[in-house]
Order: sequence, then structure tokens, then C-alpha cells
Amino acid sequence: MAAPDAFLERLDLARTAARSLANATTASKNAALEAIAVALEGAVPEIVEANARDLANGERNNIGSGLLDRLRLDEARVLGLAAAVRELIALPDPIGQVVRGSTLANGIGISQVRVPFGVIGAIYEARPNVTVDIAALALKSGNGVVLRGGSAAEHTNEVLVGLIQRAVSEAGLAGDAVQTIDPFGREGAARLMRARGYVDVLIPRGSAGLISTVVNESTVPVIETGSGIVHVFVDATADGDMAESIVLNAKTHRPSVCNAAETLLVHRDAAERLLPRLVEALRASEVDVQGDEEVRGFVSGLTAADDETWATEHLALEMGVRIVDSLDEALAHIERYSTRHTEAIVTADYANAERFLAEVDSAVVMVNASTRFTDGGEFGFGAEVGISTQKLHARGPMGLAELTSTKWLVRGAGQIR
Repeated sequence: MAAPDAFLERLDLARTAARSLANATTASKNAALEAIAVALEGAVPEIVEANARDLANGERNNIGSGLLDRLRLDEARVLGLAAAVRELIALPDPIGQVVRGSTLANGIGISQVRVPFGVIGAIYEARPNVTVDIAALALKSGNGVVLRGGSAAEHTNEVLVGLIQRAVSEAGLAGDAVQTIDPFGREGAARLMRARGYVDVLIPRGSAGLISTVVNESTVPVIETGSGIVHVFVDATADGDMAESIVLNAKTHRPSVCNAAETLLVHRDAAERLLPRLVEALRASEVDVQGDEEVRGFVSGLTAADDETWATEHLALEMGVRIVDSLDEALAHIERYSTRHTEAIVTADYANAERFLAEVDSAVVMVNASTRFTDGGEFGFGAEVGISTQKLHARGPMGLAELTSTKWLVRGAGQIR
């Protein structure tokens, strides 16, 4: 008799629990979410202590300042996670929502309703907040979830998953709906990508390399979240105060996240008026500004930019700056280098704003607003699974509705075809 497969046992537990969650009432799911929030608030010292061990390991392994920032959970961030869980309680339950429906000429009633996927797999790295966000979203949308949070956050995630499982169980639902495969290491991640039949959809979050690996190697359907080579285009008519505040916020508010701007494009007709001001404001905020040859003609002492600059998601206080001759040239640059995440224009020209909105092919396109608003919480979705940059099913910030599929309900009275 073959030895039990501990990996598949965890997937089986999640699948069995997901079947019961699919029929759970909104009230019971909300009670479980409140229990998770209370558990997080009550375990702040334990979570922060485990996180400190992960941070120390990360510093020893030189994982970089960007990943260390994403990895860090202090008291304020833990309490913020609890608050994000409570925000989900206030949101409508998507399960059972009627998307569309009609009565046919023969009297048959048809309706398309939202249903859970079943089991969601998530592969991510150095993001313990994702553990809470995805587990809470999965619970409210009636899904089981299998988490691979990576070695960088293993101690933090172990504590978080344990807290979530206990809280859900104590609230009367199936705590087994939340599973981690971190103990199985990289082989576990590889097996999760091949777990078709156990896992219904797989969502990667992390570096471009991680996302590419999951997209190319998975036999499970993937919702692709994207790295963020994000642009801000300052048009000829841009207001100087507005341009400066948007560019600084987009780059410096939290540079290690995917909606932070990486490239600044400035219209030639605004360069003399605005470029020195914008560059000096960035440098005053300790940004390493990398300029093309023309930009360096306006401002001395800058690092030279090249094709690698435009193609890099820095996730740090670094930014490429380029002068463009027109909106068309800005659009062409974005088309070539964008990862289809978020793009923004700062302009007072209505026609240019509308062209930018219509022609930029990204998940989120903005006029006169910081790219940092590309976020499920900011959009009113509560927590988010990630920012989808693909075009099938979900695009942009992914909240509760994006974690559902649909099925058709048909009600007849004996009709035959």
C-alpha cells in the first residue's frame, strides 16, 4: 500500500472544505471574517516577532530593500490587515448574485448567477499581507485556498495561516479551507502548478520571473497578475503644482509596490518649464534620476538612461526620465515598454486626455491622478488578490467578484425541444 501523499492530503482538505463554504450563509462568512480580524489584533506581538525572524533572514540573504519593505509587518500594518478584513464584511456577498437572466418565449426561465471557483491556488513571495488578503477574499467568496507564500516569509506565514484556520473553525466554518504548502518548498510550488483537478485557478503575485514561470509551466488555469513598469506622462499643458505632486506621490509614496511609477515622460513643450522642477523634487526625495541625453542637457549630474532603464521595474527610489516630442511619441514609448499595469497622463487638454484613455492598452489608465490609486482598497473592493494584467475574466484590481465564476440556472415546466 502506497504511503499517504501529504501534499495531496492538504489539497483534498481544501477541496472538501470548499464544498461546504460554497453553501455557507453570508452571516456565517462574515462572522468568520470578524473572528480573523480579532485574531490578528490579539496576536500582534506574535506576528511581529515571527516577521522579525524573516526580516533578519532576508537581510542576511540580501533580498533587497524593495522585498524587505514588502515583507515587513509592524503593528500598524497588522492592524491595517485586520481593518481590511473588516472592510470585506461590509461588502455585498457575490455568491448567488444574478448577472443576467430572462424568460424565453417557451416559458423557460434562465438566469446566470455567481458561484465560487472552488479552490484557488496562490503563489507569491515576501508578501505576508497577501496571506491574509487572499484567505479573507476566498472565504467571503466561498472558495478554499492553497497558499505558497515562499521561504522569505515562512515564519510569518506559518503564524498567520494558523491564526486564520483557528479563527474560521471557532466561528463554525471549515478552517481547512485555508491551506499552506510552504513546508513542501519549491517542489510544492511546482506540484501546485500541475494540480489540475485539485485546484481550479492559480494566481501568481511577485516578480516578473515568478509570474512568467507560473504562466508558462502551469497546467492549472492562471489569472496573470503583472509586474508594473508604470509611466507618468506630463503633457505640454500640465499644471506644474499638479504634475509635481502626482509624480512625487507615484514614485516615492511606496516605491517597492507594483503601482509605483518607474518612468517619467515629459512633453518637449513643457520641458523648459517643468523638467528641472520635477527632477529636483525627485532628487530631493532621494530618487536616483536616470535621464536620457536631452534630459541631462536640462539638468546636470544625472545617471544616464538606456533601454534597460525603460524596461526595468526598479521597485526602489530610481526613475527613468525621457523627453518626448508629442503625445504620439509618449504613446509609442508606453506601447513598447509597458507591462499593461497602470499608466497616467497629467494634462489640461481634454482631447489629449481622452486619447490617452482610449489608446493606452493597460488594466488601469488615469488622467490627473497618482498611479498609487491602482489598488483594490482604494477602488472600494476591500482587500485585493492582485492587479490582473491579462484580459480574460478579470482585469485590474481583483476583489470578490473576480474570485467567482458563473453558472446558468434553468427553470422549466416540462418544456422539451
